Amino acid sequence: MHSDIHYSDEHNTSTEAELSQRAPSVPAPNRLARRSFLRNLGMGAVLLAPGAALLGNASKALAANGNEKKNDALSRGDVAILQLLAAAELIETDLWQQYNELGGVNAPDSGYKAGLVILDGDQPQYIADNTDDEMSHAAFLNAYLKSKGEQEVDLSHFATLAPSQVSFVPQTGRLTNLKQLTVDTSWWTRYRSIRNPDFGETFANAVPSLHSGQHTAIPRSNAELGDLNNPSDHVKAIAFTAGFHFGFIEQGGTSL
Repeated sequence: MHSDIHYSDEHNTSTEAELSQRAPSVPAPNRLARRSFLRNLGMGAVLLAPGAALLGNASKALAANGNEKKNDALSRGDVAILQLLAAAELIETDLWQQYNELGGVNAPDSGYKAGLVILDGDQPQYIADNTDDEMSHAAFLNAYLKSKGEQEVDLSHFATLAPSQVSFVPQTGRLTNLKQLTVDTSWWTRYRSIRNPDFGETFANAVPSLHSGQHTAIPRSNAELGDLNNPSDHVKAIAFTAGFHFGFIEQGGTSL
């Protein structure tokens, strides 16, 4: 069977001629235009150069006047915030170290330590871990400040308070006084309430007596370490004061 469509030589010749005639109408790559664009761009850069130089000189002048910070420098506000946080971590480190010396996992066994375990069997480990955490937080913040050429925070010259007189406690000055605490225990009732403090609700102290007067949260002498196997009510009261203070500390750290 033969196809009904026939392509004669004459037809092929005319098709090629048509394509040949249309080809010039398809624009060839405009090399001249591209070169012209690049040349004009270069001329524009030359024209912009004086303005760029003026801007550069102005930038240097601002930097010389202290109005511009380096690309990797911290703003004054950032430095202030980091130094505040570093100071807070150093203060928390100080008080947790005191608890760790008397109630941490490596502290000698005592009635005080046994009293802490009554609250929570993992309390000594909790104290030790918190101490390590606060120390690392303070070290990290100060190291970062130093890496940016900023002043580190050092509160050692404020550490003038007397420590516990328990025989195995280092007799070095402290920043915080855990022997005269007034502890707000309203966090206990607030966390267990369905009421919202944002709507003006107030909450009573779980242990009202801790919110008045001054109470010790650490043994002040060997006599207050207590009997490991039978801690007195007085020794347990010291340990329980510490337990409520732990919650108060963490509440403060969270809000900060």
